Amino acid sequence: MSLTQSEFTQTPSQTPATEQYDLLPENPPPSGGFGPVLKNPRFLILWGGQIFSQLADKFYLILMIALIVGYYQQPDQSISRWVSAIMIANTIPAVLFGSLAGVYVDRWSKKAVLIISNFLRGLLVLSLPFGLWLLEGKAGWFNLPLGFYLLLIVTFLVSALTQFFAPAEQAVIPLVVKRSYLLSANSLCTTTVMAALIIGFAIGEPLLNWVNQLVSHWTSSREIGKVLVVGGAYLISALILLFLRMGEKQKQLSSNTSHVLADIGEGLRYLNGKEKIRNAMIQQVILFSIMAALSVLAVSIAEGLPGIRAEQFGFLLASGGVGLALGAVILGTWGHGASHTKLSLWGALGMGLSLVGLAFSLHSLFLALLMTGFLGLFASGVGIPMQTTIQQDTPSAMRGKVFGLQNNVNNIALSLPLALAGILESHFGLVPVLLGLAALAILGCLLTSSLGLTAKAETSLPS
Repeated sequence: MSLTQSEFTQTPSQTPATEQYDLLPENPPPSGGFGPVLKNPRFLILWGGQIFSQLADKFYLILMIALIVGYYQQPDQSISRWVSAIMIANTIPAVLFGSLAGVYVDRWSKKAVLIISNFLRGLLVLSLPFGLWLLEGKAGWFNLPLGFYLLLIVTFLVSALTQFFAPAEQAVIPLVVKRSYLLSANSLCTTTVMAALIIGFAIGEPLLNWVNQLVSHWTSSREIGKVLVVGGAYLISALILLFLRMGEKQKQLSSNTSHVLADIGEGLRYLNGKEKIRNAMIQQVILFSIMAALSVLAVSIAEGLPGIRAEQFGFLLASGGVGLALGAVILGTWGHGASHTKLSLWGALGMGLSLVGLAFSLHSLFLALLMTGFLGLFASGVGIPMQTTIQQDTPSAMRGKVFGLQNNVNNIALSLPLALAGILESHFGLVPVLLGLAALAILGCLLTSSLGLTAKAETSLPS
């Protein structure tokens, strides 16, 4: 049954029984920190599934590059056009299906979505060696190998399944973690994402190569060991999540049989009526846009820094990742008593100042690494409290729709800067673009201030 507009604005006393679990006291018990979350076996299972799924996602791009090099790239060819096509195939489902997937996450068992999406991704990856063997030597449209089209199709399908996994995972966290510990849980999940990003790309290639050499003693199939690592990681994630107990009841699932577009509209109307959630999502869009733009500009920044080459831009991104992980640990340990609005306010302001500092640190490798580290540290102060706010203030029957829409806009926020940042940098220069990003971050800071004033005015109204 879909929610009516009156249910969107209901007070806690009007909230149905299925939502009471989400209305536990805001302030945590004295124990606080990560301890209670790490002692929660249901969260540990979800977290374990996330770790293997995240690593598989990072290893997947490395696998695609290895398959392209092993099967299709000629010695005198650039690999960039092949990889660009793979990246496009990976991005399109994120833009097209994010909102649709969220609607179905509300209608289906979230545990089933997590398990099946991982299981199917694993099977798709494991089917690649057989498919490439069948299509080897055959050409398709534009005289490109048919096997490469297979890589594009599998990448598209894997990305489409990821669009179901992401909102389901976000919707499950409030079901297995008490409201008062959501900040710690989100901090751990954010740390995991960043650790998977750093560790995944750092160890991915040597790990895949090592397993491939190990397996080559038993089979002559090319790259089979690398395929086993990636596909196996997805399957291990699915296996771990089989043991997840969520307590999700059938009556908590949406029984709405209306068209999915109507459900998307319902989600949009819900967000339109919830200023706090809407503003939190806007701030996350600003955050994702800045971080995506920085990932493009990092190459130009590294190119001009002494003691580092352009192709070593990953050191700058890793520094930002370390800062983000450190911020997540700090928030998860000591951030419970702080207002989410104030945390985001200082986080956005700190991001702006860090970007200004980075714009004037392009002559020093140490200062550039320090500024990107601070940028990541303050970014955690925006991303984690705002994600926690969205989880706390969204009823369970609407979480799939809301997180699906959030996934959609975040992917767009990641995609547009990837296309625009390089163009703007070539026209206006690196420093003006960094200062422009700083202004954008401070705009988020002003939005946070406005949100805090609005929330304070609402709470001061007589009942």
